[in-house]
Amino acid sequence: MRKLVKWLVRIVVVVVVVVGVLFAAVYVLSEQRMAKVYAIEPAVPPVPGDPDAVERGAHVAAIRGCRDCHGKDMGSATFIDDPLFARLSGPNLTPAGPGGKFSDVELVRAIRHGVGKDGRSLLFMPSQEFSHLSDQDMGDLLAYLHSLPAVDKTPPENRVGPIGRALFVAGKVPLLPAEVVDHDAKPAEPEIAATAAYGAYLSAACMGCHGKAFSGGHIPGTPPDWPDAANLTPGPGGLGDWSEAEFSKALREGIAKGGRPLQTQYMPVSATRHLTDVEVSALFAFLRSLPAKGQGQH
Repeated sequence: MRKLVKWLVRIVVVVVVVVGVLFAAVYVLSEQRMAKVYAIEPAVPPVPGDPDAVERGAHVAAIRGCRDCHGKDMGSATFIDDPLFARLSGPNLTPAGPGGKFSDVELVRAIRHGVGKDGRSLLFMPSQEFSHLSDQDMGDLLAYLHSLPAVDKTPPENRVGPIGRALFVAGKVPLLPAEVVDHDAKPAEPEIAATAAYGAYLSAACMGCHGKAFSGGHIPGTPPDWPDAANLTPGPGGLGDWSEAEFSKALREGIAKGGRPLQTQYMPVSATRHLTDVEVSALFAFLRSLPAKGQGQH
């Protein structure tokens, strides 16, 4: 019996040591990648100062999901708070916060390239969705940020936990946008119209959850109990038999075809409800033009 206990103790010790070594390796590897410095000096588009531009910039911030991470007042919001995975908050972008003191070059670098003031990659900033943002949208967005009133709010310090680091090293979580952004991308020049081409431009905001093929499936980096993103292609279970009116109601009211309520804690109706009629029509035209795929197919 004593020999058995000794062997069990030895096994437990070995397992603990192996796990400790693995987590130490994960920490070192993730820290090395997080410490990489990117030398990027982006061009800044013209920043208009008229009220219409500010209003248009507020619209861009609303439909592109900026307020999900930075808060409705852009003074910061904590969007992930799990001690094992990560605690992440968008910075305060008002004059009272650090983001409000960024120069326009630093703001463009953060938005389009996912690189912070210190030259290191930001955490979970979806810059891959903004790298092709048009100069007009970027200029209007900057005009809106310049107009923000000060909000006295200090978010908790960002940190990535052991599970978050392990998933990042394993390639399961896109933690560092600067690693995946095309830093040579040129700004798009979309024509604002109810066309599939304009819908393709707007659809970049949908890729983070629905994937590059828009076929849905598990959202990378989310817990196993999160629902899969919906299939937005005309394939089985997708939008093939939806009308534009039904699509619009889902985006604006969170009600799917047949009256089924969407889970708005996951589906960002808080952002999509701000889409204009032209933007809804353009998105619908683009999604209906996609190759039909099954749920989660690429």
